[in-house]
Order: sequence, then structure tokens, then C-alpha cells
Amino acid sequence: MELPRNAFKHAIYAGQQQIGLWSSLASHVSVEILAGAGFDWLLLDTEHSANEVPMVLSQLQACMEHPSVMPIVRPPVNDPVAIKRLLDAGVQTLLLPMVDTPEQAADAVAATRYPPAGIRGFASASRASRFGRISNYHQRAHEEICVLVQIESRLGMDNLEAICAVPGVDGVFIGPGDLSAAIGYLGDQNNEHIVTLIEGLIGRIVTAGNRAGILTPSEALARRYIAAGSVFTAVGSDTGLLARNAEALAKRFRA
Repeated sequence: MELPRNAFKHAIYAGQQQIGLWSSLASHVSVEILAGAGFDWLLLDTEHSANEVPMVLSQLQACMEHPSVMPIVRPPVNDPVAIKRLLDAGVQTLLLPMVDTPEQAADAVAATRYPPAGIRGFASASRASRFGRISNYHQRAHEEICVLVQIESRLGMDNLEAICAVPGVDGVFIGPGDLSAAIGYLGDQNNEHIVTLIEGLIGRIVTAGNRAGILTPSEALARRYIAAGSVFTAVGSDTGLLARNAEALAKRFRA
């Protein structure tokens, strides 16, 4: 059996825009529905969602009917144990939150590599190796693992170029919510000051030779960030789509 190809990783290295959607409902049913909607990737969140590893496993399985969409999982924290468990469940792309320094970025990469290149623990027959059926999995796993780190603080911004330069960091994602809160714009991430700042950060990532990503439910802002250089762009969330469309439907019939 061959090592599964990470189409998302190959696409962002080729500069091909990847449009994604945030998934926070923690449901394999909603993920199965979203996986057939036509997005390039789905972010399965465990940081700000009532989601646990067995549930994520079911959501990964729900994606399998639609191989054109790639699941990305955000662990609750940049922690080697959390990372190891998700990798063993078959996750190939991880978005690590709150990465502030190149040392933290390097730790994230090390958690995805087997020794001597890293510290990932050895499991002989995990789902990642298709239960031992991929004969060279442990030697080649890193080729298809994609490490994305999230910049969400003043310190992260200060260290941006150094983080971009860490070997094995495949993409750098701007977290607009926490970033705007960190500089005094809590809940106001669409403020023009924040938007301009983010455009500048995306430009810095591109100039540093890395690949930039962002999340925004605003179509206008998504297009601005893509124009600035974002190559993996989340354009909404399942909770947002459900809440806003449900409200709109109710309002039309209450009018």
C-alpha cells in the first residue's frame, strides 16, 4: 500500500490557491456534508470546539468519500502528545495554535518527525500507516505531513521571519481574532487598521519564502487577503453558516 498523498501540501508549495472552511460542530455528519461541498480543505477544530480524538477520527473517515477535500486538524495546544495522537489517527496536516517563537515552531516540527529528525513516538500499526500496511511509512511519513503554525500575538509578529525560516514549517497562518485582541482591537478584527496589518503580515510571509494563510467570513476581505498573497484561505465556518442562514430564514418568515 502506498503512502497517502497530501494534495493540500503539494498545492500550496505549487502556489495553487486552496479555499477552505472551518468546521467546529464536532460532528461526523456535518463534516460528511461539508466534504462534498467543493472546498479544497476543511479545518477540524479541537482548540475552540467540543471535539476529541475519537470524534476527529470519525470526521476523518467522513471525509474519505470525497478525496478532493483535505482535512486539516488544529490541536488544542502545540503539544507533542496531542500532535502524536492526531498523527497516529491519520492526520497529515496540522495547524498549531499560538506559535510565538522559532523555538516553538521547531518543537512543532520535531513532534511530527520520527527520530533522529524529531521526537514522534513509534507506533507499529496505527491508522496513519494503515495498520502496518504501508511498509515504508516510518521512513517516508514526513514527506506528506504538513505543518502549519499560527501567528496570534505581538511576539509572533516580531518573530515572523524567524518562524518562517524554520525547516519543516510548511505554512504560516494569521489568526485574526487573537491577533486583533492582542493589540487592543478585541472583537474588531475587520477594522481597517487590523486588515492593513494582516495584509502586511501576509506580505512578510511571502517575502520570507513561506506560504501564508488566513480565515475570514468576509468575501471582500478574503479577496483582499488572497491578493496580498494568502494561498490557503478559509472563507467561513460551519457554525457561522448555520447560525446566520437559520436567522435569515426565520426573519423572512417573521417579517
